[in-house]
Amino acid sequence: MDRRKLLTVFGIAWISAALLTWILYASTVKARPQDRKVVIVAARDLPLGVTLKKGDLKQVQLLEQDIPKYAIFTEAEALRRVVLYPMSSNEPFTTLKLSNVDGPEGIMATIPAGHRAVSVAITDVSGVSGLLQPGSRVDVLFTRPGSMAEAETATILQNVKVLAVGRLIQANQVVDPKASKMPVVTLIVTPEDAQKLELAKNQGRISLTLRNPLDLQNNLDGSPVTTEILDPMISARLARARHGRTTQLARVPNLEDPRVWAELTGEKKYVDPNEAAKAKIKEPPPPRVVVDVYRGDKHVQEIFHD
Repeated sequence: MDRRKLLTVFGIAWISAALLTWILYASTVKARPQDRKVVIVAARDLPLGVTLKKGDLKQVQLLEQDIPKYAIFTEAEALRRVVLYPMSSNEPFTTLKLSNVDGPEGIMATIPAGHRAVSVAITDVSGVSGLLQPGSRVDVLFTRPGSMAEAETATILQNVKVLAVGRLIQANQVVDPKASKMPVVTLIVTPEDAQKLELAKNQGRISLTLRNPLDLQNNLDGSPVTTEILDPMISARLARARHGRTTQLARVPNLEDPRVWAELTGEKKYVDPNEAAKAKIKEPPPPRVVVDVYRGDKHVQEIFHD
């Protein structure tokens, strides 16, 4: 074999060995690229107590080795959940950093700043026959109990948001049918209205009226309505007065006066207790004859009655 052929064979052998070495290195020594997964991260810096919305989330791809434990991989898992710890932009969400909106932490976070949550007991009648849902808007009526002359009803709060109905805190929430039912509605009010509502709860009866969610006006007078409105004649007179047909409201009888109430209802004629007490005390009749009698230097009067 000549020298040229020997060099050619040697060159081919060397190249083949180098190629086999590189293939072996690539398949055994060199690290393979890891798979990536899509995870949900914060789209901006998020403070504690924020209820997550779509704009607060974004998707990024991370290496499997960089994905934290309990990471969240879909937006549906993060939406409407509450941030329990401050988070930085691009920080991955985990189930340990978020709370469900129906959890205790989530409910507290949904109360606006400067407001309070107050619960009131309701019935099917006072609670609009089960039509109330979380997020509904209601007016609060207060009825003072008492006699016909004392009872009255007034609107004490307007356009109040319903936070929860019993344990239901979302309109489409599935509630365990075996769970005990709580006839309670939780309202979001200001601290001043919370005091007013608590006083009304202990002094009379609370009722709720359902509003159209688009009706945001609070122009209702709210003045108390008494039993005068239940009398047809008085109601007609008041209606005419409101429409400018008459201003003779002074003629409307005062139903708080016991004498007026007795006359309107046909009850026994009212007798003032003070006058009745005075009538029982009879004064002695005046003397009929007074005779002056003188016995020496003594003078007496003799009184003679019939």
